Amino acid sequence: MQSLQQEFQIVLNHQRIHSGEKPFQCVQCGKSFTQSSTLVRHQRIHSGEKPFQCNQCNKSFKQKSDLVKHQRIHREKPFQCAQCEKSFTYKNHLARHHQIHSGEKPFQCGQCNKSFTQKSDLVKHHRIHSGEKPFQCAQCEKSFTRKNNLVMHQRIHVREKPFQCVQCGKSFTQSSTLVKHQRIHCGEKSFQCDQCSKSFTKNQCDNLVKHHRIHSGEKPFQCAQCEKSFTFKNNLVRHHKIHRGEKPFQCAQCEKSFTYKNHLARHHQIHSGEKPFQCGQCNKSFTQKSDLVKHHRIHSGEKPFQCAQ
Repeated sequence: MQSLQQEFQIVLNHQRIHSGEKPFQCVQCGKSFTQSSTLVRHQRIHSGEKPFQCNQCNKSFKQKSDLVKHQRIHREKPFQCAQCEKSFTYKNHLARHHQIHSGEKPFQCGQCNKSFTQKSDLVKHHRIHSGEKPFQCAQCEKSFTRKNNLVMHQRIHVREKPFQCVQCGKSFTQSSTLVKHQRIHCGEKSFQCDQCSKSFTKNQCDNLVKHHRIHSGEKPFQCAQCEKSFTFKNNLVRHHKIHRGEKPFQCAQCEKSFTYKNHLARHHQIHSGEKPFQCGQCNKSFTQKSDLVKHHRIHSGEKPFQCAQ
């Protein structure tokens, strides 16, 4: 008899998909649901309850499915890249990694048309236009556009110096300062990167400092207007053109102007009809490389955009 009731409930729940009926309503926010179990899961948003706990690291989750995904961190990486054999715990992480090989940047800013590989980078970029600074120092209330800038700033208050010289033990706030300090010990020797062994002559020691930022992720050149940071000074100089509205590169045919020379070069292809990016499978040609990358999915069957729900 109980089995029959369960079968009836399954049919009833399914019929609500077609009828649009949502009889289970949250008393706190008024949102309605088709099934009572979905309401129970939703109520955890308000209560903060996380009943599903990992038995290896004690991290807790609101939903069982999130716990199952998390447990892969401890035991498996089933999604492997066919090009470089790097493995990932989650399928969407592999999809993002594929964009490194393809050069694809599917997330485009609606205001300046700059494109990004990941949605999170687009969100950060939007703050340039909005002026939003969501990361605030709890000690002096100074705000920042990016979290890593706040982390670097907080070292001022705690006097944290995480970059230590292995030869004399002296510590520094930033990795670039450590690299400069290491010249004292190097003397006339060539300057070698301790992470990838690339070497620089004494006359090129400044290039080693710049090179080091590739590994550390340090971006010491910050825009005074939007606080976006850059690895190299010349990139900051180029970025400043966005705020000044400077567009020095003009098309001789239609007089449209552009901030960067490469943007003008791409624009020229509209007038010339040039389509330099050709598909190796069907010979169809495209003006931009990004359009060719999207076209390739027709042949490969790749579907990199996955619904999170």
